[in-house]
Amino acid sequence: MVSAAPRVGVLALQGDVREHVAVLEHLGARVTRVRRASELAAVDGLVLPGGESSVIDKLSRVFGLREPLVAALASGLPAYGTCAGLILLADRLEDGIAGQQTLGGLDVTVRRNAFGTQGDSFETALAVPALGDPGVRATFIRAPVVTEVGARATPLAALADGRVVAVEQGALLGSAFHPEVTGEDRFHRRFLDHVRAAA
Repeated sequence: MVSAAPRVGVLALQGDVREHVAVLEHLGARVTRVRRASELAAVDGLVLPGGESSVIDKLSRVFGLREPLVAALASGLPAYGTCAGLILLADRLEDGIAGQQTLGGLDVTVRRNAFGTQGDSFETALAVPALGDPGVRATFIRAPVVTEVGARATPLAALADGRVVAVEQGALLGSAFHPEVTGEDRFHRRFLDHVRAAA
């Protein structure tokens, strides 16, 4: 049984690991930076951070983590992916580099770098009914977008033009934006609720 201090990991191969660790520790979680299969095996949930999805994909193979990650997600490990993490959780990928693979789990198609370059980064207010009021201040940095939501996944948030930018499927959460950089912690709280429920 997971107590009020769930034991969670942050995949620490590349990207904004520190920001996620800070939010999760602030919420009372015991956090492990995951770089090895043994560290993955010791956590009850995993955050996949933003960064460069193709680099994280390559490093996961270098560190011998790819197959353990795929197996853990397939067996129901709760996970939350932001930006590159959303790409990694997607079952299907558009505009990946040659040979790029995802870990899978979310029944969605995600397009990489859907909003352009770093210079096209932006912030906007999003309604996320599942999180209640107020809406979420969302930061998009070279962000992906969900181009197809399969039958097993549920959209949680969309831009004004209808493009889906947050999804949920059972104990898996994904957002194209970075709540960890704006002081928004409700997605992480929801992730921790999934971790406790899965224990």
